[in-house]
Amino acid sequence: MKALVYQGPGKKALEDHPKPDITAPTDAIVRVTKTTICGTDLHILKGDVPTCQPGRILGHEGVGIVEQVGAAVTAFKTGDHVLISCVSACGKCEYCRRQMYSHCTTGGWILGNTIDGTQAEFVRIPYADTSLYPIPGGADEEALVMLSDILPTGFECGVLNGKVAPGNTVAIVGAGPIGLAALLTAQFYSPADIIMIDLDDNRLEVAKRFGATATINSADGKALETVMKMTGKRGVDTAIEAVGIPATFELCQKLIAPGGTIANIGVHGKKADLHLEELWDRNISITTRLVDTVTIPMLFKTVGARKIDPKRLITHRFKLDQILDAYETFGNAAKTKALKVIIEA
Repeated sequence: MKALVYQGPGKKALEDHPKPDITAPTDAIVRVTKTTICGTDLHILKGDVPTCQPGRILGHEGVGIVEQVGAAVTAFKTGDHVLISCVSACGKCEYCRRQMYSHCTTGGWILGNTIDGTQAEFVRIPYADTSLYPIPGGADEEALVMLSDILPTGFECGVLNGKVAPGNTVAIVGAGPIGLAALLTAQFYSPADIIMIDLDDNRLEVAKRFGATATINSADGKALETVMKMTGKRGVDTAIEAVGIPATFELCQKLIAPGGTIANIGVHGKKADLHLEELWDRNISITTRLVDTVTIPMLFKTVGARKIDPKRLITHRFKLDQILDAYETFGNAAKTKALKVIIEA
């Protein structure tokens, strides 16, 4: 089969690769029909994720058709149309029983990280019964690819961890795909204001269309001053960090109002300073999280009821044999205006 293989920091290639086999009775083999590229894949290519070793097939999102199931799989059969969760969950360990599937002792975020992932024609899914979701007839495959990771990540790590509530003021630092997913799902809770902060005017324009009440281009270094002016010098109730660099995390610390919550989503490859000398008396909370995907069933219903349209995040489409072009497009979003790309296997 064809697969996109990580070859070390800054290196990747589309290669011929052996098709995966069932290795445990709880496995399923899925023929991937559509997948995508995540910002985390770019972090891997930068060398920010040392658990991902050269030779690994990248990708942890997608939809497909079940090709084969292990003897212990009871919820799925050959031919079923399925959504692949970015997190694999055994369903039995201590963390899974607490619905912290991202910390499953034998699963978690392993696809495209410590085991081969979805940017290929076929993928092996461990713990298929608890790591796949059936796709209802007539559902839009492209929209559902966004439910593998990006939408639950923005919602769980940003909106839920950030304690977004009716009437709140929310700042989302980073208007990339994850920040926009947080923007879309924050609106479930009717905050009074959602302020998007980014360096890219195109993405800020998209954020306005997606429901942001205000946008700020931070290139002039005056984002803090602008937010304070907008909030009567109070700051924001929730600051969502959706980039993963020290400067944006530190900006969130400056934006937050007393009693507020900083919710980190970004994947940080370098240390970021925590300014306790300024925050020790502010009654704030700081949260971190890897997506657990516990909200996928709810998001399925929300998308099915057309309360939210994640397909709006898709800007480009490619075939699997064009995946290197897809990476080039996704990795140069400022030039290409890319948000999410769909790759058809």
